[in-house]
Amino acid sequence: MTVRKAVLNVGGNNKDIKIPGHYDGWRHDLLDIDPRGNPDVLCDSRQMHTLAPGGYDAVYCSHNLEHYFAHDVPRVLKGFLHVLNPEGFAEVRVPDIGQVMREVVAKGLDIEDVLYQSAAGPITVKDVIYGWGTEIAASGNDFYAHRTGFTPPSLAAVLSRSGFGAVFTGTSYLEVRALAFKTHPSDAQRALFQLP
Repeated sequence: MTVRKAVLNVGGNNKDIKIPGHYDGWRHDLLDIDPRGNPDVLCDSRQMHTLAPGGYDAVYCSHNLEHYFAHDVPRVLKGFLHVLNPEGFAEVRVPDIGQVMREVVAKGLDIEDVLYQSAAGPITVKDVIYGWGTEIAASGNDFYAHRTGFTPPSLAAVLSRSGFGAVFTGTSYLEVRALAFKTHPSDAQRALFQLP
């Protein structure tokens, strides 16, 4: 009998928000602090150490890690390690604050200017730095605020310091992407993610 792989989507808001296609066919559990999205696990990411250990093949965390103060980030990442099985990995996406600053300077933007258009509407420079103001105001939940920022080197460094054995980073438009393996990637994982 084949055991289905499992991914824990940390801070994903709700399951209507798509996760990458390489998780198709996996059990998809949602962990979130906000009950409005009907998470499978209602939990603050800083408390992941209270969950059962080793139950997931992957943690997917997109645009959530920046919502914690810098001193709490290692605690969240240690929670990722706690819930991952020995061959597990974390896939992390965060705003690229370095690229944001370079674009703001190059285009002469003000903090209130629109940086880009999203499916949810215009995103200002202030939204990327401090959190999406529209959602914070509408929900009244300050956990939507951004409390820290990352560049590719700073994200790689905190993942390594937190205990991940192998970390790979890259960028897309205004975003840092990292794959962090509990020990090291398997041949299958290297092929899947086209790692060196």
